[in-house]
Amino acid sequence: MPSSPNASLQLPFDTVVVAGGRSSRLGGAPKAQLSFEGSTLVAHTVAAVRLFGAVVVVGPEDPRLPPDVLRAREDPPFSGPAAAVAAGVVVLDGVSGRHEWTAVLACDMPHVDRALPALVLAAQDVPPEVDGVMALSDEGRAENLAVLIRSAALSAVLREVPTVDVSVRSVWRHLTLSTVPVPHASTSDVDTWEDVRRFDLH
Repeated sequence: MPSSPNASLQLPFDTVVVAGGRSSRLGGAPKAQLSFEGSTLVAHTVAAVRLFGAVVVVGPEDPRLPPDVLRAREDPPFSGPAAAVAAGVVVLDGVSGRHEWTAVLACDMPHVDRALPALVLAAQDVPPEVDGVMALSDEGRAENLAVLIRSAALSAVLREVPTVDVSVRSVWRHLTLSTVPVPHASTSDVDTWEDVRRFDLH
């Protein structure tokens, strides 16, 4: 089981897990379903955040996920991660008790649970004019699918800007996001068969 952010941090948040890409560099093998530590990548990500609020997985149906996990699909399918985020947020906005913060996570970061505490701590301290925080790898790369954003700001921007077949970065540029250093390799993702071997996935 993945470790979770320290529950004493007291910052509940809902989560959109993006899990519907084509995995073209893996020959179409769905990354979300790769086995990792006795689970799947998508289930591993869900387990890291379920204690903190509602979770919606955007991608193909997966009956193995817990029954309380919400489901969505970008429209049209395979129209990109920004469209997936938008579809997931629509579902979360219909949830009773919607939390003030929303995490947006890719399903293919096996160790993203290690990045969450840094994001949660940083979100607690940002001033009101800052919309959210984004993970910054130790290689200096801003991770567009490892973010924690104020729910109201996220919903508002997704209503205002195009999301189909555009990059997530093109959406985030309309928000004020601070970058937060996260632990080594906590946001390393799975794009190639070399990555699959490196993380001992199968």
